[in-house]
Amino acid sequence: MELRQLKYFAGVAEAGSFTKAAAQLNVAQSALSLHVRQMEEGFGTQLLVRDRTGVTLTSAGAKLLNHARIILGQVSLAEQDLTNKVKSPAGEVTIGIPSGAARVMVTELLALAKDRLPKVSIKIVEGMSGSIDEWMTAGRFNLAILYKTVESPGNSTVLAREEFCLVAPPDQPPFEDTIRLADLHAYPLAVPMRVNNVRRSVADVVAQHGCMLDVRFEVDSLSTIISMVMDGKAYSILTPSAIQREVSLGQVRVVRIVDPVITRSVVLAVNAKDERSIEVNAVRALISEVVDLLAHNGKWPTILPEVESALHH
Repeated sequence: MELRQLKYFAGVAEAGSFTKAAAQLNVAQSALSLHVRQMEEGFGTQLLVRDRTGVTLTSAGAKLLNHARIILGQVSLAEQDLTNKVKSPAGEVTIGIPSGAARVMVTELLALAKDRLPKVSIKIVEGMSGSIDEWMTAGRFNLAILYKTVESPGNSTVLAREEFCLVAPPDQPPFEDTIRLADLHAYPLAVPMRVNNVRRSVADVVAQHGCMLDVRFEVDSLSTIISMVMDGKAYSILTPSAIQREVSLGQVRVVRIVDPVITRSVVLAVNAKDERSIEVNAVRALISEVVDLLAHNGKWPTILPEVESALHH
């Protein structure tokens, strides 16, 4: 028994004739007759009594009409539910965000989501980038912001590119706007652990150029590293997003690293099982919008992919 047959049978039963039902359903009368006859043969019982004035239901037909109304009603509810979900996504979305990116984008993201996606519950898990990467690989998140030194294939989108800088206490050298990579060895550093993506990004470039770093402290806490720099106990190597607030308050200074510049990509990864999820894709689009917004209004000093592409051309 097909849904179409149920719909045709219910249409004929409620219209009281094949002629009226054919006009209402925009289906040929012969097709309606054929489908009802096939149903009667399938059930092995008569469903309608046909006469010159129209049709009446047999007791079996009346039972089937009750079932048909319930089934067709449920199908209609399912269609409405799914259609409404596309228009107004609903559900829970978990996002893993490294501490640096979280400091600059979470407030904006949650404010926009509250306005645009009121039925979506967003859960934010913040951590150091190495941990976020591991947890995403383990399938813990629907979406994750990750840092990559090379373009990432697969289920990810490059959102922006960031440059690393030396973060210095406000009243200590170097007092220039830039510092060469080869000169970084003069500054005692507090940096994330070796497993951290930030640490690996910098270490790879430093090793390639035969330079040295004076790593005094390994700390897997962004806030602690920033506090150490503010207190004049160490320097660090971070991206501007991580210390925007402290720079604006004059609590730390940033010095661009040059010869060479060290960059990383900020990418948005989606869990493979969520590729078709309506609510995950809605949040995914919102994250891209937030990064664009923050870059354009100067709250996130970063290079957007379209800008980078234009520069290369």
